[in-house]
Amino acid sequence: MVGSSHEALHHICQKEPAGFTRTLQRVLHIPFPEPRDFAVLNADLTEIEPVERRVDTLLRAETDEGTYLLVIESQGKRDENKRGSWAYYLSYLYAKYRWEPVLVVLTQSRSTARWATRPIRLGLPGWHSLTVRPLVLSPENVPLITDEAEAKRDVFLAAFSAMTHGKGPDAAAILKPLAAALATTDTDSAGMIAQFVESCLMDVQAKQTWKELMMPVNYFFRHEVAEKVREQGREEGIEQERASMVLRILDWRGIPVPNSVRERVTACSDLEQLEDWAERAVRATSVEDLFRDSGN
Repeated sequence: MVGSSHEALHHICQKEPAGFTRTLQRVLHIPFPEPRDFAVLNADLTEIEPVERRVDTLLRAETDEGTYLLVIESQGKRDENKRGSWAYYLSYLYAKYRWEPVLVVLTQSRSTARWATRPIRLGLPGWHSLTVRPLVLSPENVPLITDEAEAKRDVFLAAFSAMTHGKGPDAAAILKPLAAALATTDTDSAGMIAQFVESCLMDVQAKQTWKELMMPVNYFFRHEVAEKVREQGREEGIEQERASMVLRILDWRGIPVPNSVRERVTACSDLEQLEDWAERAVRATSVEDLFRDSGN
């Protein structure tokens, strides 16, 4: 069954295909030609009605060296059935379009990555009729980005860093710089990336941390994921929830919060002021930054 992480992942690949090929070039050092144009194609490879074959995302990349099909697959664990499926996808697509297909596998699992990297050889032991060699993006080759300046230089790569490293103990370390980087990204792309990252985080606490880091950012308040979070907040009292969020952000960022500040924040009933403090908390280096140039 295709889950929300699949949907968000392939939405971002379709929305920002140039960023995806840039990631391939940087992470895998693949001499992929610079695309002039992209088109999202129908991912349904069904040939006979009772048998359905559907790739996760299918992109067409136009380059000066020719047209390529990017076949993008998410893989959570080993699946020996993919030996036949992936070979079928590539053969069918080439037969249908006469463009060179390139298989890219995305995974959060190192063991799954090692499995997916192994060539799939069909035919006799000494004579392979067909060989499938996926390109794999995983924690083993996608850099772990924990520096805010680096995240700002390539937000798309930073998002893939969060996706591939988001299961382990390093998850929280990449969320804060990515959140700060998204604040400098255009509204539509930032909201889409925010949802994508949230859906791919496996750790419950990391997922909650990400939701609350995103809440203070204005663009995220217009996003459907944020609306769900706000609805949860209404049940426990908006002011209480927003004040708690401000303090948690400061705590997660390792900024000491004296009792006088905690009392000041929790006593505030001005939602606009609490939202402003939350935005400041994301970028603050000390608790004083929360109130700098503030009327309250």
